[in-house]
Amino acid sequence: MFAQPIVTPAAAADDLARPNRRSFLKGASALGGALVIAAHLPLARRAMAATGDLAPNAFVRVAPDSTVTVLIKQCEMGQGVTTGLTTIVAEEIDADWGQMRFEFAPADAKLYNNLAFGPIQGTGGSTSIANSWDQLRRAGAMARAMLVQAAAAEWQVPAGEITVQKGVVAHASGKSARFGELAGKAAALTPPTDVALKDPKAFTLVGGHVPRLDTPAKITGKAGFSIDVRRPGQLTALVAHPPRFGGTPKSVDDAAAKQVPGVVDVVTIPTGVAVVAKDTWSAMQGREALKIDWDSAAGEGQSTDAIMAGYKAMAQTPGLTAAKRGDAAAALQKAAKLVEVEIEFPYLAHAPMEPLNGVLEPTKDGAVWWAGSQFQTIEQATIAAILGLKPEQVTINSTYTGGSFGRRATPTADYAAETAMIVKATGGRAPIHLMRTREDDMKAGYYRPMAYHKVRAGVDAAGTISGWDHTVVAKSIMIGTSFEAFAVKDGIDATSIEGASDTAYAVADLTATVHNAKEGVPVLWWRSVGHTHTAHAVETVVDELAHAAGKDPVAFRAALLKDQPRHAGVLALVAEKAGWGQPLPAGSGRGVAVHQSFGSYVATVAEVSIKDGALKVDRVVAAVDCGIAVNPDVIRAQVEGSVGFALSVVLRNKITLKDGEVEQANFDTYEPTRMSEMPKVEVHIMPSTEAPTGIGEPGVPGLAPAIGNAVFAATGQRLRSLPLDLSKLTST
Repeated sequence: MFAQPIVTPAAAADDLARPNRRSFLKGASALGGALVIAAHLPLARRAMAATGDLAPNAFVRVAPDSTVTVLIKQCEMGQGVTTGLTTIVAEEIDADWGQMRFEFAPADAKLYNNLAFGPIQGTGGSTSIANSWDQLRRAGAMARAMLVQAAAAEWQVPAGEITVQKGVVAHASGKSARFGELAGKAAALTPPTDVALKDPKAFTLVGGHVPRLDTPAKITGKAGFSIDVRRPGQLTALVAHPPRFGGTPKSVDDAAAKQVPGVVDVVTIPTGVAVVAKDTWSAMQGREALKIDWDSAAGEGQSTDAIMAGYKAMAQTPGLTAAKRGDAAAALQKAAKLVEVEIEFPYLAHAPMEPLNGVLEPTKDGAVWWAGSQFQTIEQATIAAILGLKPEQVTINSTYTGGSFGRRATPTADYAAETAMIVKATGGRAPIHLMRTREDDMKAGYYRPMAYHKVRAGVDAAGTISGWDHTVVAKSIMIGTSFEAFAVKDGIDATSIEGASDTAYAVADLTATVHNAKEGVPVLWWRSVGHTHTAHAVETVVDELAHAAGKDPVAFRAALLKDQPRHAGVLALVAEKAGWGQPLPAGSGRGVAVHQSFGSYVATVAEVSIKDGALKVDRVVAAVDCGIAVNPDVIRAQVEGSVGFALSVVLRNKITLKDGEVEQANFDTYEPTRMSEMPKVEVHIMPSTEAPTGIGEPGVPGLAPAIGNAVFAATGQRLRSLPLDLSKLTST
């Protein structure tokens, strides 16, 4: 379609992440006798010599230099999956950690789909380790078995007498070989139909300390992010978006913009007006010079106060029933004490450190996209549709990603779509680097849905829960997207009410209903999705019920979770490690929350102090049960990072609209957590033999309710809505 040839940039020799599959295949071929292990889902396996027809779905390559390379199908956005997934293979193959490498997989949903998502290649929902645990264990174990088989044949000894340790295959006779010495011979063997996986009791790498593989490249600056990509003849584009969501340009005066030095073109695309220039600064200056008359008549014109008022009105009528057990209404009538609360949650921005960007290069055979792709399948299909290509004609070179928190996993592939629109509008004459500024990300993005919760719950004379009626109003993330068919049932988007409709607490009489709001603000999953608000609502109400019943908050929860051993386990551990019940200074308080999300269980205790009307979170203790801890260091880092990420949301952050326009623009008005605000964070990991689950998100939900409950412990007054507003306390 386009005349530009593909030019593959040279990769630094010591950069562990080479972002395309071509280099993986080319490197395997050049190395001659490499052993490549493929795991064709569901777990049909074969091995092929690298000099032959190399399987495109290979997960493991053992090279003649004894390096073991793992092909990573997920997006690395700081959560540590490249290290975690590589650890799984290293454990089963019995490699030395120093010989392990990784590369990012190509975009190919037939081979690299996320097992939790179905036929889609993508990263999200804290699924990476859980999705690949069995898959990569088998791939590693198969490679090990074939290396052993090759050694047994060469040494003429029984395979059962051969040991493998730290990348060395050995026999009691004194014979030994490194992986690379056996790789070529092993590649010629018929792969086993089944392999024995290692007993977890024998793990040496999983559950231990291994250095993160991506750290050296990130420290030295050699790690490749899409913002660093430079292609021959590359141009930079910035888009002027309508000030109101849903607006369109009526007229565009681009004369002044085209006079800005460095500006090459100005094109109108469906989402706005793009300025194309030789560099980012010129594109920014050109965009500033545009004179656009926007048609906002069809756009969202409400302020957030008006939207919330509409939510409250909706909550007065029956919603869609998401859960019903027993008879909540009858139980509430019999309750000795009632708790009735309303909790408001604002829109939230994702605000990743690296703003959205990507490079799209047209080629004679299709196009190449460089980005930190979180939804490869959707981006591939979207770019192809806009450019009139087949999806397989779009090559994706996945790069490191400077954060996402869900923002790069859009069902519309919005920033990839805009880049493709600009390439098409400019005739495909040059590679286009779409760049968004912080203000673009903040004012023209997607947001965690605003939500309103109305809860009535009671306790009986014995101090146990007697009825729970829970209503949630929020705009659905899934409705109207390609995910609606399998994510929405009977009009209910589970992500709107997850964590409330399926609470683990022993509540015999419960009703949970949801209203789907329909304002024009675009919404998207945000780190821990619906649990961001449902956990806060549930844990706040449970705490209030404990107080109403005259019971200790930890003991009250423990009684309700006596049939939930993993919940109860983290709750007991966090109470012990936090010193629950020990006295605190006047003006200080301790609060607790426990919540399960994405298959993981997290209990959180927060200690706060309030002085001169200011809230300080002094200490956060978390207990985590995420199954087998593949990389404990990464788990601790993710929970610590979750505290830093979520704390600013508890203290101050929100996205507000005035007459339809977002008021926040940068980190001065949407201020992230400062180092001086970070509390001491302690993370305790529960020993487990369960299969590993996610950890990128589960550390977020419990922080806000633990802090809110600690404020009550310190002041005797409740602050329920987020962010917490201390001005509403009668005294501090």
